[in-house]
Amino acid sequence: MVRGDQVTKRRDFAAGETGRGPSIPSGGFANDPRAGQWDGRRMSKRMIADYKTFIVTDGEGVRNSLYVSGCPFHCVECFNASIWDFQAGHEYTQALEDRIITDLAQPWVQGITFLGGEPMLATPVLVPLARRIRREFGHTKDIWSWTGYTWEELMREGETPDKRELLELIDILVDGRYLKPQHDSLLQFRGSANQRILDVPKSLAAGEPVIWAKLHDQERFIPEIYGKDRAAGEGQQAS
Repeated sequence: MVRGDQVTKRRDFAAGETGRGPSIPSGGFANDPRAGQWDGRRMSKRMIADYKTFIVTDGEGVRNSLYVSGCPFHCVECFNASIWDFQAGHEYTQALEDRIITDLAQPWVQGITFLGGEPMLATPVLVPLARRIRREFGHTKDIWSWTGYTWEELMREGETPDKRELLELIDILVDGRYLKPQHDSLLQFRGSANQRILDVPKSLAAGEPVIWAKLHDQERFIPEIYGKDRAAGEGQQAS
């Protein structure tokens, strides 16, 4: 794969492992780690790429979104490739955390979303933050997170315990690498068909991934629908 002047080779470091989830290994469209290979407690530089308030694109309802820096999956045509570097952005601070809590307290905000970068490798920041959110809001505010890991990889023997620690504080997880050949613009809150929206408490209780009950993918591209409706309306006016 060529990115700029650099040739980037995606590798399956866990070749031979089974039970890693759908579409894994990813056929060279992302790096695939072996269990415990990437440890956020060592890799994280506590850097934040962005923080956005009061948006509706990163999960259900009005949300705030925290984008952490650093991701070694390196998915082909990743939307956020500019923040693969663990030192990108600016340092996470107490002032930012306090602002996040203040913003979450607004009654119209449903919750917070963790994105990246790779949230499961930003546990030194996200575990304490998620704990504080639970202390101050209980479950009146929900926590969503994206991850390049599959659920099965997070659960496999040998994975670092901090990932499970963060997972147990999350309500909804969108799992799996972005795989370019499986790109689908009609999918809800995700970019490729291998990715899933999982109800984390139900999945932990069941011992297997449980799909979010509110999953609702589109059947047709929205502009196409609006275009046909508009054309029909114009036809009626002409008659």
